[in-house]
Amino acid sequence: MKQPGAGCKTCPGRDLKEPQWAKDFPINTDQDNYVARRDFTKFLVLTSFAFVVGQFWIGIENILRRSRGKPAIRAIAQLSQLPVGSTIPFVYPEEHDTCLLIHRAENDLIAYGQKCTHLSCAVVPRIELGQLLCPCHEGCFDMTTGRPISGPPRRSLPRITLEIRHGTIFATGVEVSTV
Repeated sequence: MKQPGAGCKTCPGRDLKEPQWAKDFPINTDQDNYVARRDFTKFLVLTSFAFVVGQFWIGIENILRRSRGKPAIRAIAQLSQLPVGSTIPFVYPEEHDTCLLIHRAENDLIAYGQKCTHLSCAVVPRIELGQLLCPCHEGCFDMTTGRPISGPPRRSLPRITLEIRHGTIFATGVEVSTV
């Protein structure tokens, strides 16, 4: 071991006793690793309280969401402007809720929420396969029912109810599957 003040081959004359940062910021590791029962209990109580407040907030949000009532009816597109095998993105019932209207065959329209039920990635229609694909984690949904076929999603896509009046396609509601 080198003598203090002797230095080393790469930095002669440098003191090897204690680095300057250790002098400027002394740390008592024995004291830092000690946690009193009172501090630990305070941490547990505050963390538990935060979880309880979070659960109440989620419950209040659900009650408020249900009390808003039925969503408004919104026009999506003209039926004549939507060829068979095409899709149109739209927003319903709120401005941040993206959806897809799919014209699968003659007189066969279907619409789903576009957010995957796994992590809210946008699903992409594969009409020829009858599927909606989530490219983030390779999840697939059945285009007929909206139920997951493969991948991580476990819940069905929300289905948008449609109505055609005088050649105009309207979104009239949202059906959320419990399966």
